[in-house]
Amino acid sequence: MRAIVITEYGGPDVLTLTDIPDPVPGPEEVVVEIVSSAINRADVLQRMGLYPQPGPAPDHEVPGMELAGRVVAMGERVTAWSLGSEVMGIVAGGAYAERIAVHERQLVPVPALVGLHDAGAIPEVWLTAWDALVRQGGLTPGKTALVHAGASGVGTAAIGLCRMIGAKVIVTASAGKVAACRSLGADEAVDYGSEDFVEVCRTATEGRGVDVVLDVIGGDYLARNVQALAVGGTIVQVGVMGGGSATFNLGALLPKRATVRGTVLRGRPIEEKIAVSQQFGREVLPWFASGALKPVIDRRYPLADVAEAHRHMEANANVGKIVLDVSA
Repeated sequence: MRAIVITEYGGPDVLTLTDIPDPVPGPEEVVVEIVSSAINRADVLQRMGLYPQPGPAPDHEVPGMELAGRVVAMGERVTAWSLGSEVMGIVAGGAYAERIAVHERQLVPVPALVGLHDAGAIPEVWLTAWDALVRQGGLTPGKTALVHAGASGVGTAAIGLCRMIGAKVIVTASAGKVAACRSLGADEAVDYGSEDFVEVCRTATEGRGVDVVLDVIGGDYLARNVQALAVGGTIVQVGVMGGGSATFNLGALLPKRATVRGTVLRGRPIEEKIAVSQQFGREVLPWFASGALKPVIDRRYPLADVAEAHRHMEANANVGKIVLDVSA
């Protein structure tokens, strides 16, 4: 099968399209013929040698953390799917390829209104946003979330989820992406280059502060996130694009009775990934099935042009997801 393989670490041009052996399913695995995948920041870091795939080193290092496709082979204990089932899901790596072996319960059905070509844009960012805001942040109807990088894949997913939950959402974005965030349903969109998101949060909540912060930036945002937070609020840190170190007044957490949580999906045990995926399938997929939610796709590239897709992400030019078209 064709796959994108990393043979050395560096810039986008180290991503090499080559032939590698087809995967063989384990007893509870299915082999999925991938129709679409998508680019994530973790893929860029992996390509640079900064975020290795968890687990034993594979024979071929193939990036890619999400997929949509058709089941073409099954292990002897598989019961959830049949040959030809249209599925999507998250993986620790390997999705920049024509086929992949995945545990059957890490997968969920592709909603008919979405289709396989667009479904590759759903699993990683929508699962991340939902897990962070709802499962870990405790977001419920009537509460308010602050979401940084509102035009990113996770950010655009968070906007949609807040809209469906009935929560208010304030996002930060660059000046050129503020209007796009508002068009997706953000209640407030803050230009981080010229506005103070702490003041916007205070004004929008009449001084109470936000209940949940979803942050992919880190660095000096931590102190300001605490300032923007309501008493009893939660900060969920899912990335550190702005730096992994921060200095702030720890005492500021105390009167807020605040919680700061760090989280990633990629490195979790398979049992946790299965639990999150199955709950997501029950609670969120019906909104895609009805057409109330849709993946937000910025641009798409064929598998052979994956280097250009990485360059587009590194330029921070996208609003929503960058999709890889793997096969028909």
